[in-house]
Order: sequence, then structure tokens, then C-alpha cells
Amino acid sequence: MESLIELLPQLWKAAGETLYIVGLTLFFGGLGGLIVGLGLYLTRGGSLLANKPVFVVLNLLVNFVRPIPFIIFLAAAQPLARLVVGTGIGNNAIIFTISLAASFAMGRIVEQNLLTVTPGVIETARSVGAGTGRIIFTVLLPEALGPLILGYTFIFVALVDMSAVAGYVGGGGLGNFALLYGYRQFNPIVTWAAVLLIIVLVQLVQYLGNTLARKALRR
Repeated sequence: MESLIELLPQLWKAAGETLYIVGLTLFFGGLGGLIVGLGLYLTRGGSLLANKPVFVVLNLLVNFVRPIPFIIFLAAAQPLARLVVGTGIGNNAIIFTISLAASFAMGRIVEQNLLTVTPGVIETARSVGAGTGRIIFTVLLPEALGPLILGYTFIFVALVDMSAVAGYVGGGGLGNFALLYGYRQFNPIVTWAAVLLIIVLVQLVQYLGNTLARKALRR
């Protein structure tokens, strides 16, 4: 059984893989979630682009995907991952699958945060002739910026959790490291080293997110 000191190079490599996976999934999943969330907000009744059929389809899709446990979603999405990235295992497949799951989870968070924007602000912008695109980018998103930052911070923590679970199906990162060198080797010290590194990462990002959100709310 290898000691933690001997495994330090693998630990730092796993930490780098976690940052790589989570960073890309936050970008792609966050972008997808923003699109889904805007779609839900804009097409609901009484909104800027009210469209009941589109809203119903988006709403059903989000409600269908969100409750699926991630470990099951990983297995179910493997055929689609093979089609898109050419493989059902490994970091690229994991990034695709997590991004897909995160898009729907984040979409609901984005929608809820956009709903906190005072309708009067939107109506004021419309009354002076602002188009839909201008309202979205100069009124709606800036007004909801603080809550959105907190929402994306929350989803970052969920993505770290997802990346750890992905270690079960061949994904890299700290989850795979803890399983391979800790759990399967009956080495709790190694397992806890990975856990503590994840906790430090999450705390740093949570602090950064809270700080940015406070600044946005004080504008």
C-alpha cells in the first residue's frame, strides 16, 4: 500500500484533472443553462416572447431530466456521448455528460433568478422602445447578476460532486484518485486527502462567488 507522500504527484495530477473537467463543464453547462433559463423566462405567459407551446416543451424537458440521479444519467447518456465525442468513457465523455445534465439544472436556477427582476423595470425599458435583445442584455441580466452569480457558484459545487461520481465510469480527477488509491486499497488517509482537497476547492470558489455577488448587489 502506497503512502500519501508517494502518491502526491498523482494527487496533484488528479486535482488538475478535476479543475479541467469542472472548468469546461461550468462553461458549457453554464452557457447551456443560460440559454435554457432565458428560454423558460422569455416564453412564459406575459413575458417578452410569450409562447405557450415552447414553454411547455422546455418546462417538461427540464422537469424530466433534473430528477434523474446523476450516476444513472451517466449510463443513460453514454450512447449520446459516443455519438458526439466518439467515446462513452474518459474525460471528454464526462465533460459532455456533466455539461448536458448541468444545462437543465442551471436552466431552472437561471429562470428563478430572472423572475426576481422587478417587472416594472422591464416595462419601463419597453416603454422607451428598447427591443427584446437590448432588454435582455442591458436590463434583465444586469438586474439579476448578483443572484445569478450565487446560482452559478452553487452549480460549481454540484459539478465538483458530479466529477467525483464520474470516477466510477472511467473519468479522471479526485474522485477517481480516491477510489483507485484510497477506497480500493483500503487507505483512508489517501481518501481523506482527496476529500479535504475538494473541500478547500469548494470553499475558495464559494468565497469568490459570495464576494462577487455582494459587489454586484451593491451596484
